[in-house]
Amino acid sequence: MRTNFERVVVIGYGKATGEVLKYTDDRRADYGYALAFIEHEPHALSITGQICKERGIPFASMPDKRELADYLGEIQEKTLIVSASNNFLFPAVLVEKENITIINFHNALLPDYPGRNAPSWVIYRGEERTGITWHYVTAGVDEGNIIIQKSCEIGSDTKAYELTERLMDLACEGFYECFDGVMQETAQTRPQGFSPERRMYRSTEMPGDGFLNLEEKPEKLYRLLRSVDYGKSGIFPPLQTEVAGARAEILRYRKIAPEKRKEEADMLYLPLADGNLLKIKYSSRK
Repeated sequence: MRTNFERVVVIGYGKATGEVLKYTDDRRADYGYALAFIEHEPHALSITGQICKERGIPFASMPDKRELADYLGEIQEKTLIVSASNNFLFPAVLVEKENITIINFHNALLPDYPGRNAPSWVIYRGEERTGITWHYVTAGVDEGNIIIQKSCEIGSDTKAYELTERLMDLACEGFYECFDGVMQETAQTRPQGFSPERRMYRSTEMPGDGFLNLEEKPEKLYRLLRSVDYGKSGIFPPLQTEVAGARAEILRYRKIAPEKRKEEADMLYLPLADGNLLKIKYSSRK
């Protein structure tokens, strides 16, 4: 197969990045490029680090943004940078280099929900479907032409960590499907078509501003609880609320059948429209 890319650099962390890294390594014989991996956000249990060790892929940890930008800026060969589960914002001077092409995985159906923590926002906003986008990177955040998109449903009980896992799987599927087109520079793309209402979601934002307003409908509260539920990952701090005039912190929640209700201290039971109860455990602030 033919490609003008002499080098492929994968940047990211986690499951999807590991699968992308393995796939690009498996395809090296087809295209003859050199492969390297950069970990910008170090993790104690690095899947990608282990993959690099097992397969002999050059590995570098560059948590410093300036160091990473300088390193990428010094690349002279024609290079494809694959940004997978990566929060590094590529500077315009790098994006505009003629020998550099960058593709990025975004965990939403662009142009909707650009920025950070998209799985949280689609759940919180009550969307019924979402998906992933692989797109070319431009100087604007999440603004480049779309290469491929894949979608999935959002269940009525789906939590943020569950949706994130599904989107990671879709990201891998999409990457496998578009890889040859990207490498051969024949991928059919389309512009995003931005609307005036498009907004950027930032890492400093939290659905509901991090507050569970008990005067809201239980269905909305359930969406909020699910939208910030990343299991043990700790993406967001615990939700806050107010019970009987006192501030409290949400500890856990679940949807239960009415017959399973038990009177317990620091527990709320809110009726849902489907006949179940939303059980919320909280801790009062002393």
